[in-house]
Amino acid sequence: MNSTVTTGMSPKSQSEMVIYHIDLFLLALICILVLIRLPRVAARFWRFSEWSNGHLLRKKPLSQHPIQHVAFNASSGPGHHDLSTDDNHTLVGSLENIQRISEKGIPIQSAYPPHIGSTVRLLRPLLKPFHTRVLPGLSFSHVCVMVAYFGALVYPAFYKTNPFTDPVRFGWITVGQYPFIILFATKNNLLGAMLGTGYEKLNFLHRFVGRLVIVSVNVHFLGYIYSWCIKGTFRQHSSHPSIYWGIIGLICMNSLYLFSLSFFRSRFYTLFVTNHILALSLLIPATILHMPACTPYVLAAVSLYGLDIFLRVVKTKFATAQLRVIPELGVTRVEILEINAGWRAGQHIRLRVCSSGMGIFGWAEVHPFTIASCQETPEGMVLMCKKAGDWTNKLYDLAQKSVALENTRLNELAAAAGLCLPGIGGKVRVMVEGPYGGPGLRMFASFSAAVFVAGGSGITFVLSAIKELIRADAKGESRVKVIELIWIVQDPSALVPMMPTLTSLVQQSVFAPLRVSVFYTRAPFGKFPFPDGAFRSTRLSLSPGRPKVESFLEAAVGRVVSIGGTGEALLNEKDKDGVNGLLVGVCGPVGLADSVFEAIAKVDDTRREQVGGIEVHEETFGW
Repeated sequence: MNSTVTTGMSPKSQSEMVIYHIDLFLLALICILVLIRLPRVAARFWRFSEWSNGHLLRKKPLSQHPIQHVAFNASSGPGHHDLSTDDNHTLVGSLENIQRISEKGIPIQSAYPPHIGSTVRLLRPLLKPFHTRVLPGLSFSHVCVMVAYFGALVYPAFYKTNPFTDPVRFGWITVGQYPFIILFATKNNLLGAMLGTGYEKLNFLHRFVGRLVIVSVNVHFLGYIYSWCIKGTFRQHSSHPSIYWGIIGLICMNSLYLFSLSFFRSRFYTLFVTNHILALSLLIPATILHMPACTPYVLAAVSLYGLDIFLRVVKTKFATAQLRVIPELGVTRVEILEINAGWRAGQHIRLRVCSSGMGIFGWAEVHPFTIASCQETPEGMVLMCKKAGDWTNKLYDLAQKSVALENTRLNELAAAAGLCLPGIGGKVRVMVEGPYGGPGLRMFASFSAAVFVAGGSGITFVLSAIKELIRADAKGESRVKVIELIWIVQDPSALVPMMPTLTSLVQQSVFAPLRVSVFYTRAPFGKFPFPDGAFRSTRLSLSPGRPKVESFLEAAVGRVVSIGGTGEALLNEKDKDGVNGLLVGVCGPVGLADSVFEAIAKVDDTRREQVGGIEVHEETFGW
């Protein structure tokens, strides 16, 4: 006997109930993941001041006094600041004569952040296979999530139904996923906030579920066409207004998929965004007019999207930015003094430049950039915008023209006054939206060691992270004992403008020694930019070729373990709760991130356990 007769339910109502329960099942899985993350949530907000970081950009008055000093007694000697040594015992010995002193002259009591690993020790061996890359940028863990999600939707697609005789089920599958597609896509992501991950980390689910929905809605459409043609009622049904709206919705969804392909997304990003806005605006009423019973799902999706738009407006600031060019890096340096607080290391903002110099529609484009500065500093928010497309090339040209014009005016005024002024950058009005992304629930300062790998302009993420670690360590709020920076550039001249910054960071890293290793992958054109003997320090080196990242990881693990066994008080107190793991941060092209994961997989399991596990924070270029 037909199941619909037995239950007294129509195929439409039965399909609606099946999809309703599938959605509840998916929500239950999400709730379980959130509960698993609760210990990290508690650790992340270990002190009240952390609650305001990483949410809203703002202007904050700077302290008139330094937060702390580092005091040396006579026995430490002036040679401590000499960077010519990398010997662990020398560093440890010198730390016995150092203490942190506040602006009031009182020794600072350390308050190290709690460390909660991403995975319990028993399950750590599973991380290696789950982090294995199946495709560029796609790990085995991503595949497992997608297979599970696919299974959750395949079940209702064939449970007591036939897509050729009952295509209504696929229509309900399509509409039932509306809220989830929006949930996985929004910049101000509720799911990301609960799980402690940025929207960009969930975007793969948005794309995957979107493709499943495209298949579902087309099966829904073709199923009805097939049924009507068999029965000879195609003309009768196709003249109904609800069918018109259904076809309009189908066209909208197919256009969303078409213009989301990487070809359009990478080459015509403005077209991609415009199509998304227009198609979605038409799809919403079309769905309701096609099937009014779908209204609750549509309203849920609209509510999530409306909340995202509202929060975007709240998180948007208008400011004046100063533009400078760094020719060696092909980078435009954007300095925004009016914003100096509200972000965490590794977070990014979305920048819109309000200038006719960006072209007819250039002012309408919004582009993401990682924040390269530490908050609450005189330089404010700093962005490093690499020339990588039409928009960033226009920004670079605008910066060059603005700098030249501003310098001409200043030089004219200076000449009239008999002065000579150095060049400064030009100014433009910008809209800054954010911050977004970043480490989420992962606290860099809670690890025992940190290794950062940057490719090209990926140094922006690394600089902000290291600056934040060094400052936290000076305040006694970082467990990190060793910091490694590996920077891969094409030409050694790229190091020239960054040399003062990197040297300063090495000198400031008193309690957690920083070692910088720069590698260039192309033979230098013309004269080598550095004199002989410029890199006598083993804490700042420049080498040709590509780095063996696994060697740096092994060395970092060895340094952490050996320092932990020296008995030196300042360093040992960081490990009073045990060694807290190695953080690996990578920022650059997808290929670089994949190679770093391969290097991590080569680390010996015993060494991995000795250091307390290895966690990776990944920031990759792309849309």
